[in-house]
Amino acid sequence: MSTAAARPSFLLVHGAWHRSRCWSALQDALAADGLPSHTVDLPSSGPQAVPTAGVYDDAEAISARLREIEGPVVVVGHSYGGIPVTEAAVGHAHVTHLVYLTAYMPSEGESLGSLHGRDASKGVDLKGVQPPIFEDPRASLYGDVPDAVAERAVGHLVEQSRRSFQEPVTRAAWRTVPSTYVICEGDQALQPAMQTKMAANATRVERLGTGHSPFLAAPAELAALLGRIATALPGQRA
Repeated sequence: MSTAAARPSFLLVHGAWHRSRCWSALQDALAADGLPSHTVDLPSSGPQAVPTAGVYDDAEAISARLREIEGPVVVVGHSYGGIPVTEAAVGHAHVTHLVYLTAYMPSEGESLGSLHGRDASKGVDLKGVQPPIFEDPRASLYGDVPDAVAERAVGHLVEQSRRSFQEPVTRAAWRTVPSTYVICEGDQALQPAMQTKMAANATRVERLGTGHSPFLAAPAELAALLGRIATALPGQRA
């Protein structure tokens, strides 16, 4: 008698200025739905060595984490995290799907900077770190997040290496791995119009009515969406 394939687990990849603890509420919501998840801390976020870490260091950290995970995996990249996910997920046969959660979705040769129209040939500084660029991180990143949760999140923000914003991806996993782009329609940090443009690269598109951080604003809703995405994969049991 044939049996359905095991449901995948999720590897959650955070964005710039964050660490993996930002996923705690979502992980709890996923666990409540019987969905296992894993996280990774990107070396470009937080205290830096010399030289600072960049996209390729982050991609290697993701690849190393993927090598530790057994069974099918859906990789979820948030914001900047979509860039190293795009680089890293190539060549991992057990990665069944990519989810770009209001995330950058570059093609080969593109970086976060170039996606915003910055010309790397004009002496871009790859050294040092960049604090959050938003005048009001509370409004930009956590505008629809409950006050106490948002206050903690702002307090947990870290510095981000400038290098990570400028290094281009050399390969695009979404060309060979099916993907879903989740547009967050109330995002004040990565504008929905830019999300929509990048989402044209994805296999399918979903929408949430949240701001930039649905894992804090609506973790149960996001967990349910990720569960539906996993269930819809070929060979998965509803």
